[in-house]
Amino acid sequence: MIDFLMIKYLIGFFIVAIAAYEIAKFLQKKINFPLITGLILTGILAGSSLLNFIPESALPKLNFLNEISLAIIAFSAGAELHLEDLRSRMKSIKWMTIGQLVITFVLSTVSVYYLSDYIPFMKDFSPIIKWSIAMLFATIFVARSPSSAIAVINEMRARGPFVKTSMGVTVIKDVLVIILFAIVFSIVKAVVNGEALNLNFLIILFFQLALSFALGYVFGKILELILKTNLSFGFKAALIILTGYSIYLLNHLIKHQAEGMGIHFEVEPLLIAIMASFYVTNYTKYNHEFEQILFKISPYIYIIFFTLVGDSLSLPTLFKVIEIALILFLVRLVGLILGGYFGVWAAKDDKKYAKIAWMPYVTQAGVALGLATLVSNTFPEWGHEFETMIIAIIVLNQLIGPPLFKWAIKYAGEAHTKKDFEPATKEHHAVIFSLDSISLALAHLLKDKGWGVKIITTQKVPENSEIEILHIPEYNKENISKIDLGSPDSVILLYPDDERNFEIAEWVYEKVGSPNIITRINSGTNAHKFKEIGVKIIEPTAAMINLMDHMVRAPEATNILLGMDNNQDTIDVEVRNPDMMGLRIRDLHLPQDVIILSLKRRGNTVITHGYTQLRLGDILTFVGSKESLNKVRLKFEYL
Repeated sequence: MIDFLMIKYLIGFFIVAIAAYEIAKFLQKKINFPLITGLILTGILAGSSLLNFIPESALPKLNFLNEISLAIIAFSAGAELHLEDLRSRMKSIKWMTIGQLVITFVLSTVSVYYLSDYIPFMKDFSPIIKWSIAMLFATIFVARSPSSAIAVINEMRARGPFVKTSMGVTVIKDVLVIILFAIVFSIVKAVVNGEALNLNFLIILFFQLALSFALGYVFGKILELILKTNLSFGFKAALIILTGYSIYLLNHLIKHQAEGMGIHFEVEPLLIAIMASFYVTNYTKYNHEFEQILFKISPYIYIIFFTLVGDSLSLPTLFKVIEIALILFLVRLVGLILGGYFGVWAAKDDKKYAKIAWMPYVTQAGVALGLATLVSNTFPEWGHEFETMIIAIIVLNQLIGPPLFKWAIKYAGEAHTKKDFEPATKEHHAVIFSLDSISLALAHLLKDKGWGVKIITTQKVPENSEIEILHIPEYNKENISKIDLGSPDSVILLYPDDERNFEIAEWVYEKVGSPNIITRINSGTNAHKFKEIGVKIIEPTAAMINLMDHMVRAPEATNILLGMDNNQDTIDVEVRNPDMMGLRIRDLHLPQDVIILSLKRRGNTVITHGYTQLRLGDILTFVGSKESLNKVRLKFEYL
């Protein structure tokens, strides 16, 4: 029988989720608000506490979405644990993990217990229940967010011992947290239900964990079979999602069968999922495809999960616990700081890391929220207040965690971000690395068009050259840093060694910030490294084929763009004149022989029309006569 109420709730929720994503993206763009926090806040707005778009009665029927999301989140956490990547820093990772896990867990457990009289739902519990719930809080406090860490590392293009240690600790902690949660959660359920913590309890707990690990291997094999097939990407993604949900269905079946036999026995779905993912990542040849699928589907899963979390949140409860949540947030920070100092001391790492060692572990997201959701669903009497406090703490961690991690990466000297480019003069300048017939011809052509040009070479400098040529003993960062390159608009790399060209390109990207770096490459296998830092690539054979193709299909346009028509040229002009701000393209009054080819804004090409308004910093590409283009340049770049 079709459950029309379920369909109604599903349609309503997906409409809210789409709106939540758009609102969260807007907040992220405008005020740099974390995407996850924006999704949660939109969910709160749409939930039963305010607009009631998703009524409280809908949440039990939508719980299967929650279970699917948790399984994919666990898959993603396990997929980050690459054993090969951790071996070089294993000593530091080991001691930092111990420090972060043990110290944070113990300090948080003790603090929550002694603060329990100020936590509304805990104050009337017996001491043993207070201790068990305190351990539950502490377990979640240890959790970190691998996805948030990776986002920061990618944004900063960070690499080095500090970053490698941070990433290793992050992913190992999440695996250990799920194991620790399975143990503590079982203890809490036994204590709250009045069961004795005797030998029988420990035996059952051991078999629960053992069966979870075994099932993790089985589901890992199932994932391997799915990835081995010749199915399309979409079908494989769907099967992986169904596999994740089937873990929860299996748990419900085992639990139901055990209850029929008069015993309480269940497996831990998150542990199964993370072990299955760990197996695929480290012991199969399909790890890259698996990670790619997870990367593609995870954003949709996060939208569903975090919006659903917001929908289930009660604003009155949030206001009631916000003060104690802030105190617990500070307790967690103290635990992280002490754990960081211990990890650096025990591993005998460089002492400069001691004061920043805790900063990578502040941010929390999917795993922590998933564990809190499980507590809320299992203990409806007080679980919602527990979940609300955890969400409040996670939101605070989301707000301060990423900036702290970025600062720590910069302090450790492992950031490789692009330097802000500041042109020294209004004139255009180019620097060419390598001295040969092509570089000399290019230098003369640029000079004829009014550019200042320098050539950097390891060869003997020819006498009486019209081009400024500088000699260095060898192409490396140390020698290049001794030369006054100025602020070149463009840097051209024509050295025959791709690796050396990349070393120079990366140095220019980080230390000079030139907006236009161009390289000739000799092997297509190196292209991805250059593209990651925005270098424009010319592969001679492919460039010649494409040029001939355009010559055949659009000879006149190609003549203009290549400057082969003596009366025509193309230029890029940055809008610097404040008088141009807000003007529509149709109102520009350009010379009759000039047209606009493209407009680039903040690195993105904009599809223009007559009503497109200009902004300062826009890059316009014009084509026209040389005389008219000079007038256009003055008009747009005049300050």
